[in-house]
Amino acid sequence: MEAMVTTQDRMDHPGERPGGGPIRLLAIRETPLSLDEVFAAVGDRSAGGTALFVGTVRDHDGGAGVEGLGYSSHPTVEAELRRVAEKVVADFPVRALAAVHRVGDLAVGDLAVVVAVACPHRAEAFAACRRLIDDLKHDVPIWKHQTFSDGTEEWVGA
Repeated sequence: MEAMVTTQDRMDHPGERPGGGPIRLLAIRETPLSLDEVFAAVGDRSAGGTALFVGTVRDHDGGAGVEGLGYSSHPTVEAELRRVAEKVVADFPVRALAAVHRVGDLAVGDLAVVVAVACPHRAEAFAACRRLIDDLKHDVPIWKHQTFSDGTEEWVGA
């Protein structure tokens, strides 16, 4: 899948990019993710707080060593990611939002997901970012296939 970069056609808040709304970047990618890209996407002069969450592939799960994993997604993944982002924007005073998730094979230490939210104040930014990542992990149809160091495998979220 290639990146889906989006902007909305309104300018509700001072500091927004002309012609852009608060949803600045949504993408599902097979290529490595960039913290700089996500952070730059949520830059907004009217925001006093920016919260960024980075999910990485860890070397263990449930007491077993993880060698690597693969993420796959349903064809509706981009629409569901947009739905989750729009709900966060509707529920919080979001000035800018970005969410990018990786699919394909990943190694331990790779970035799997990066989300960021900019709001007028830090408490709102933390709350909105937490909702964004929690809802993304719960509602967006992305599944993880883990390979363990003992040769066993496991699907998560499928």
